[in-house]
Amino acid sequence: MDAIAHSQPAESKLHFLDYWRVIRIRKTVIIAVLLLVVITVTVVTFLLPPTFMSTVRIAVEKDVPDVGPLGASQASAGYDPYFILTEFERIQSKSVLHVVIDRLKLNDLWAKRFNGGTPLTTPEAFQILKSKLGVRQSRNTSLIEISVYGEDANEASHIANTVAEVYKETRLQQRSATSAGGIAKLQERLQQQEVLVKDAQKKVDDLRRELGVTDPSADVIGGMTLEPETLRRFLVMKIEAEAAYDEINTLFTELQKKSRPELKKAITTAVPDGQLVSLLDQLGQTEQKLTTQLKDLGVQNPDVERTSALLAKITIQVDDRLDGIMAGLATRVASAKARFDKLEKEVTKYKELDIEAAQKNRRYFDTKTDLVKIQQIRDTLNLKVIQETIDTSLPKSSIVVVTDIAEPGLFPVRPNKKLNIGLGIAVGLVLGIGLAFFIEYLDTSVKTLDDVEKSLQSPVLGVIPQNVGSLLEEGQESPHAEAYRVLRSNMLFSKKDGKFNTICVVSAGAGEGKSTTIFNLACTFAQSGQRVIIVDSDLRRPSLQKHFKVSNSIGLTNYLQRQNTLEEVIQTTSLPTLDFLPSGKLPSSSVGILNSVQMKALIHELKRRYDFVFFDSPPILGVSDASILASEVDMTLLVVQYRKYPQAMTMRAKQMVEKVGGNLIGVVLNNINMAHDSYYYYYSGFYSNYYAPLEEPKRLASAAPAPAADSDDKAKDKTKDKDQPKLESKY
Repeated sequence: MDAIAHSQPAESKLHFLDYWRVIRIRKTVIIAVLLLVVITVTVVTFLLPPTFMSTVRIAVEKDVPDVGPLGASQASAGYDPYFILTEFERIQSKSVLHVVIDRLKLNDLWAKRFNGGTPLTTPEAFQILKSKLGVRQSRNTSLIEISVYGEDANEASHIANTVAEVYKETRLQQRSATSAGGIAKLQERLQQQEVLVKDAQKKVDDLRRELGVTDPSADVIGGMTLEPETLRRFLVMKIEAEAAYDEINTLFTELQKKSRPELKKAITTAVPDGQLVSLLDQLGQTEQKLTTQLKDLGVQNPDVERTSALLAKITIQVDDRLDGIMAGLATRVASAKARFDKLEKEVTKYKELDIEAAQKNRRYFDTKTDLVKIQQIRDTLNLKVIQETIDTSLPKSSIVVVTDIAEPGLFPVRPNKKLNIGLGIAVGLVLGIGLAFFIEYLDTSVKTLDDVEKSLQSPVLGVIPQNVGSLLEEGQESPHAEAYRVLRSNMLFSKKDGKFNTICVVSAGAGEGKSTTIFNLACTFAQSGQRVIIVDSDLRRPSLQKHFKVSNSIGLTNYLQRQNTLEEVIQTTSLPTLDFLPSGKLPSSSVGILNSVQMKALIHELKRRYDFVFFDSPPILGVSDASILASEVDMTLLVVQYRKYPQAMTMRAKQMVEKVGGNLIGVVLNNINMAHDSYYYYYSGFYSNYYAPLEEPKRLASAAPAPAADSDDKAKDKTKDKDQPKLESKY
């Protein structure tokens, strides 16, 4: 029969149902923690004395007078995120609360309540008052709420109003004291500045007389003498003369370069002259007239001769006028050059005079500059003194305004029973769930199919529910029988060889249910019509005889020691196809009796006689018998109890089977608590409900023995039907 192909399990992610599974399994821990927290919170809440709260609301502004300050508009200073927080601390400061304590005589008032009748010291009363005081910003406003908590509602309201009054008085007193001190310092500095001004003025006057400084602007910083002014005037004149000279000289030079005809054309534009323009017009007309006469009258005509003479005369006049204009330009060039040279000499002269005057008068002007600066400081100080004096006298009642006075509370605000109990429930749930997940995290035992497949890399052939009884007593219609039929079918498909029929069931530790598993599994095989025998190979702590309710006086040990024959030690059961070989009594001198030739021969003989042979064994990690059996039989089945032993222990058991050459075909996850873990529902309850209507006709059909091959085919059909639910259970 072909073996079932098992692929490597894929890496799975935690699903919401995994968290819900942990909560269901650990619900006892969660409920216990929840009840403990809720009961504790409830008891403490009802034991606490009632506390009343009174609140006074005040509007707090920066130190701004009711009237705008002198010389400035009363504009907002802008939002300061730290101002309100600073005022919170001021209200709770010792400078305010100590005054409240003295004014209300809280040392004596709280003596009996907090100190057995002995008056409290101011630091002690301060700590108590601060613990009763709460300061916060009113929501979405710039108002401050001062809340006082106390067992006496009238006392709390009285203290709250007093705190607001003292805080307002303190703000006003601090502002007045600060302003008075600042004005006194300013006046002192102003008097010192007046003395400095007088001394500096005397030095300026002495230097002016000593140096003979001509200073028209005696009140201007730096001042000015006549030399720099004259120098600036000559510099302007020099620049203008230089520009005029460059202009006329360039024009004259360019005109000189031109020929007589070009000069006639250019000079009328460069140097406009009415007489020259008139002569040039006459010259043009005469030339035109002469040309016409020569064409009509000839050269010898008297009119032609007169026109020629007139043309010569006009030409001479034009040339004379051109020469006169050029001569005039030359004269203008020379004049402009002379004026420029003269101004350049004057500029040079006055530069030297200015340098001498600057060196001579530097002391005076430096002293004068110092005087003006000192005067400016004096004037600024004087203005500041006047401004601060007036600002100090302005009323500042708006810096602290009580908008709502505190009134005695009508109902206690502490303890808030509903809120406390609600928070207790919430905290209890959080702590309980957190503790449950922490315990789950510390629990390294096998909890899911994924744990088995990831750690052991072996398939899970069956999932057995909790509280399974004997299938011999419950019958084939038992709701637990289907879980073993699924296990039987998966085992048949896991056989690598059709001749394999000896099976050893092992476990890592004691109490994992391997004896019950092998008993019910063998019953399932036997109920399908196959001849089956169970060999109780757990010689240390045999228990299968209790399931069959037979004696354990003779059995396997007697046969291996050749005391009895095989027929004498094998016992029949109420199921015709099921036989049982008890363990017998184990003599102390025969500890290694399973590792013998007789045992191997017994396995071969039983293999020949029966369709399937099941061997029970002790825990594989505690006794070597299990390892010996695993190496001798055809197949080994590992039973793992749900949430009992660490995964490392189960992995070690698998390694020991493989180390001795055993054929581990799969794992049985045993003792699942279906009431706590619905993750395994489809592996038990679903099959039972689904197949229940088919049990009756199957029971009638099973009256006649069926061949092994037929039973295998039926198992294959059943397994195919069950594959889909198994896949669904993982999701």
